[in-house]
Amino acid sequence: METTPDQKLISAFQENKCWMIQPLAERMNYSIPSVRRFLAKTGYFSSFSHNGKWYTLASIPRFSSKGLWFYRDIGFSRHGPLTHTLVNLIEKSTSGMTADHLGQLLRCRCHAVLVQLYRKGQLQRQKHGGSYVYLAGDPIKADAQKKALQTEPAPLPAELAVQILVAFIQNPGTDLQQLAKSVLQKTGARISTAQIQMLFDAHGLKKKA
Repeated sequence: METTPDQKLISAFQENKCWMIQPLAERMNYSIPSVRRFLAKTGYFSSFSHNGKWYTLASIPRFSSKGLWFYRDIGFSRHGPLTHTLVNLIEKSTSGMTADHLGQLLRCRCHAVLVQLYRKGQLQRQKHGGSYVYLAGDPIKADAQKKALQTEPAPLPAELAVQILVAFIQNPGTDLQQLAKSVLQKTGARISTAQIQMLFDAHGLKKKA
């Protein structure tokens, strides 16, 4: 019995969870437009990373609570392309998100896209501690996020964040107050333990106060 296109498609994704369109078309021995039709019929996600060039079947990803799934360094989102994903994450955040935080979460650089979304009016932004925090485009949501942002410690500048992380790696037994004191002695910058804790939270690190 001849193998159907649907069977060929499923078989290909059993071999590899993600494919680019050209190799997939060659694997299935169909034209690219035909493979796109098969994908549309079966259901698929295209990556938000790598300029959307990677594909996976809709049944494959196991999305996180934030709607994200990664296969190696390829990122997929329940919300679609990078622009939609950024808007969704920011709208659902309590107090907005910085480009650095989003970059860590999505494992890709997204500053330029955030600026484009801001200029198009799809997002708002506000300076907080030397960094832009991106907020929902909806004025009511953005106002609530701004109020929440006022109660949060300002994010650390990148150069100080690097120094703190290096100091922590070199001396993992150092507590937050000692780290803050070390930064003050080396740079003259006064930072709070709350700012360091926020940095550690962003990197998934646990540290005693």
